Formats: sequence, structure tokens, C-alpha cells
Amino acid sequence: MSLSVFLELVEIKAKTASVAPFLLGMCFSVYYFKHLNWSVSLVFFVAMFLFNMVVDMLDNYNDYYHADSKDYQQNTNIIGRENISPNLVLGLIIGFSILSALMGLWLVVKAGLPVLWMGIFCFAIGFLYSSGPYPISNLPLGELFSGFTMGFMIVLLSVYLNTYQVFIWNFDTIGKIFLVALADELWISNLMLANNLCDAQEDEDNHRKTIIHFIGKNAGLVFFSLKNVLAFLVIILLPFLGLAPKFVWLTIIIVPFVWRQNKILISKQVKTQTFIAAVKTLLIGSMTYLLTYFIGLLINLK
Repeated sequence: MSLSVFLELVEIKAKTASVAPFLLGMCFSVYYFKHLNWSVSLVFFVAMFLFNMVVDMLDNYNDYYHADSKDYQQNTNIIGRENISPNLVLGLIIGFSILSALMGLWLVVKAGLPVLWMGIFCFAIGFLYSSGPYPISNLPLGELFSGFTMGFMIVLLSVYLNTYQVFIWNFDTIGKIFLVALADELWISNLMLANNLCDAQEDEDNHRKTIIHFIGKNAGLVFFSLKNVLAFLVIILLPFLGLAPKFVWLTIIIVPFVWRQNKILISKQVKTQTFIAAVKTLLIGSMTYLLTYFIGLLINLK
């Protein structure tokens, strides 16, 4: 398997959805808690990245075996299209899972049992996302679980591991982290929503009951737009609550870009043509938010 094929298999282009929340958690740890633990952060990043690749490989693996047609299996799915051995993919899934779990156990030893419980939750969601008799991705809960797990749980783990010496488990702390992570959570869940909007007819034909089955396309598009608006409103609110530097307000410079991407998806929902609008919104939105937070943090440290 060539490197380019491997990178496509693990969907490397979508890794912004995990890297940005991880780095955001580090920034918040320094800004709010004045704490940073480099060693555990590095181990967590590698473990998180490995398991994120596991989830995407498992998604492709399950799609290959549960394909509705030979044409999809052999010409669309990367495993069939690139003639990759399914056993090799399964071996990578198992190997990466074990490595990620071992690193996670090291983090438990260093930072305590909360890492274990959060890790078990994330592993469970990762495996159940595309596996089992009722994969999460085929249910109306897909947006909720993808956004919550990647947008919030990664930030929470990142913050906890960087601040476990002073971290206090209470609703106030969790609420503040939730607000800081909310913009990324909304954009990540919108990625899943856009996918379901574009696949609405295919999902109906294959008896997959995503959220669009229950609320319809029009309502789905309304929710997609509202979540984009809410993401910016939350970012604007954060400095007033003392949860982010005022420099994050510059994130609003990308509002015209997000507005254009929003209009593209609303105009038509075609996977090969307009789904990319949600991908671009997540990429530009989360990275701009992270960059403005980081620059604001550096200004405050001077």
C-alpha cells in the first residue's frame, strides 16, 4: 500500500476535526488555568490521532463489507478500488487500537481514573459509530455523538491532562470547557448533517434512519444554517465570560466565507459537488478560531 493510498484510507484530510479541538484544549489550559503538561499532551495527541485513524479505517472497512452493490464495493470504496487486502486493513485497525489503548493506560497511570472513563466512552463511540447491528452513523444520533465526542470530549481530555494537578470536577468547570469547545462541536456535527443531507435518498433506499428521515431536508438545512450562526455567537460571547482572549473576535472575518459555503449547500445537496462546503467551513472555521485564540494568548502572556 502506497503512502497516498494509506492517507486516503485513514481520511487524513478530515483530521482537522480532532487536531483543532486538541490544540484548543491546550490553549484554554494555558489561558484559564495557567497550566501545561507537555509530556502527557504529546502522548495523548499520538493516542488520539491513532484512534482517529482507526475510526476512519473501520468506517471504510465496514462500508466495504456491507456495500449495497458490487459497483460501490469495487469502484468507489477505497479498499476495493485500490485493491487493498481487507485483512491488512483489519490488522492495522487492531494494531493501531492496541497502541492507542496502551498509551491511554499510561495516561491513566499519570493523570488518574477520569482518563480511563473518558477513554472508554470515546473508544465505545468510535467503534459503534460504524459497527454493530445499529451503527450510530445510521441513526438520528449521528450528529450529536460525532460533535460531542470530537468537539467536546477531545477538548475536555486535552484540558484535563494539561491541568489534572489543579482540575476540579464540577458543573462550573465542565460548563466553561463546553462553551469553549461549542463552536468546534457545532461545525463537526454540521459535517455529519451535511453528509446526511447529501445522502438522504440513498439512506432512505437502504432503510437508514438518520436525522433527515425524521425532520426532512428543509428543516435539516435550517439547522445547518443556525448552527453556523450559533458558532460565531458563542465565540463572540467567550471573552465577556473570561474564557478567551478578545483577539478571538477576529474570527468574524470569515463570516462572509462561511455564508458563501452555507449558500452553496442550501442551493443543492449533492455529495460530489456541495458536501465540500461543510468540509471547508469546518476547516477554515476551526483553524481560524484556534489561530485567533492562540495569538490572543501570546499577546496576553507578554
